[in-house]
Amino acid sequence: MTPRILVPGIGNIFLGDDAFGSEVARLLLRRSWPGSIRVEDFGIRGFDLTLALTDGYDTVILIDATPRGGQPGTLYTIEADLSDIDDMSPEQAGVETHGMNPVRVLAVSKSMGALFRKIFVIGCEPALETIDPDGPGEMGLSVPVRQAVEEAVTLIDCLIAQLTSEASRAQMQTTGGI
Repeated sequence: MTPRILVPGIGNIFLGDDAFGSEVARLLLRRSWPGSIRVEDFGIRGFDLTLALTDGYDTVILIDATPRGGQPGTLYTIEADLSDIDDMSPEQAGVETHGMNPVRVLAVSKSMGALFRKIFVIGCEPALETIDPDGPGEMGLSVPVRQAVEEAVTLIDCLIAQLTSEASRAQMQTTGGI
């Protein structure tokens, strides 16, 4: 059994390294995926992602620039703490039609009936000067983030393989190996 997995790339292509998720998703979209795995570049289309999350996925693997204080290009695999979503008030969880705050998107999706089992973030440390929404903006990734794109694809492949293997083992235990 292959779990249903949504792999959304998110980010703004006009803010340098913020486009990391979109660039990784574009590489992943060049491949053929089983019907249970949906890869899409959502960019900054928060409302589209909100609706996609209500489609009943077992796992969501968000791909995004993730400032955490490391060296630009550092990759992170983060299993999301879903309590952040539970603690968000309805006012904080307003729908963004042309924006992308992943926690808000998850909270709105949950209020619309989405059930989250596992959410991972494959994040990349951006060069902070490239993602300033008040700055001049720039197209293209910095060198260290561009170099991390292929590695992120490999990381996502491994995570999907692990999730698929876990689902198969669980299915075998449930059916008694039949």
